[in-house]
Amino acid sequence: MSNRSDDRGAGGLAALSEGLGIALDAMNANRVRSALTVLGVAVGVSVVVAIGALMTGLRSSVMDAFTAAGPNNFIVTRIDFSAITISFGNNRPAWVGRPEITSAEADRIASLPSVEAALYDLNNFQVEIEFEGERMSDVFASGTSSGWPAYNAGDFASGRDFTPAEVQEGRAVVVLSSGLAEQLFGQRDPMGRRIRVVNRFRGTQEPFTVIGVYELETNIFSQAFQNWAVFPWTSAVRRLRQSQFQAQILVVPNDSVSAQRAQDDAIATMRGLRGLGPSVANDFSIMASSQILDMFNQLTSVFFLVILLLASAGLLVGGVGVIGIMLISVTERTREIGVRKAVGATRREILWQFLVEASVLTASGAGVGLFLGWAMASAVARFSPLPAEIPLWAVGAALGMAVMTGMLFGLLPAYRASRLEPVAALRYE
Repeated sequence: MSNRSDDRGAGGLAALSEGLGIALDAMNANRVRSALTVLGVAVGVSVVVAIGALMTGLRSSVMDAFTAAGPNNFIVTRIDFSAITISFGNNRPAWVGRPEITSAEADRIASLPSVEAALYDLNNFQVEIEFEGERMSDVFASGTSSGWPAYNAGDFASGRDFTPAEVQEGRAVVVLSSGLAEQLFGQRDPMGRRIRVVNRFRGTQEPFTVIGVYELETNIFSQAFQNWAVFPWTSAVRRLRQSQFQAQILVVPNDSVSAQRAQDDAIATMRGLRGLGPSVANDFSIMASSQILDMFNQLTSVFFLVILLLASAGLLVGGVGVIGIMLISVTERTREIGVRKAVGATRREILWQFLVEASVLTASGAGVGLFLGWAMASAVARFSPLPAEIPLWAVGAALGMAVMTGMLFGLLPAYRASRLEPVAALRYE
């Protein structure tokens, strides 16, 4: 029995080797149509690999940025971002009626033993900054408390942060990003220079003195947003008339306590300050860094699924090409099939021959697609801040889809070839 098993194994390897040889000869004899079929499969595979690399690189970059800023940090906000939905009616979101977050609440949370820092922040708004005729538009600005670097990993390239006294008095001082300072001042020292800040949305403009230049740790956000400015929140409100409608509290827990403990303390403090009874729901929300990452993962997963479906359409086109070329191949080689059957080839061997040929076509397309996907990912990693890396699952998915395409779309022509009668095939002209 063991000898018979070995014979079957040898026969299977011999049939595979013979099928590969026949497939390569057929592809060489019909180079143009084989190349078009390979290209159709390659396009779908390259898109799967490239998108997989982009998603992996983007996710790792975002996770690194959140980890560097503090994975346990969280935000106290009036907006419940997890409950935001798209609506075409006139219904307003439930959080619109919630009271605004106040600086007194931020100060109370900052005094908690489980909290290292609690920063009152007006959220981002846009301003224009002018200096000696040089104007920078669409600068991201934020009005916040003193000590904001605790929530933004980096270091001062020069100067300092504004003090609590400057915040309390609403002084006209500002800290600029290193990229913005370089574009405004070039090689000149920015310290002590006065710039004009314009908030066109509010119709205000005020002179501010530069007291610091801050450089964020290198990550995807620091490279994507290089021009920004930080004002004392009181200055943003009094001098630039910025609204406190979307104010929030940026909380950095102490390292000695868990993130959940700090969140529970912040929730209890907010409820106490607002006089909320046990049966009354929170009129504020807690958004942890882990929740933001979960939301990001959900969004990117949906995006990748859509791209994968579009890429599958490309593989479908390649599969139709496989059917076409294999049907033509069966027709052109009808006499060959008849000769093989006449000398003893079985239907199973003929079926196997054409399935191997179809698989070789799609495998060649997969190989070309992997190369194209790698080239696209390398180009993105080289010319952008995104470290695109091809994950193993993307390679496996691409190869699996290519093999399935070859087997499924090559099955019909292979079955048709195996069903040809030897006599009819030998008479075919």
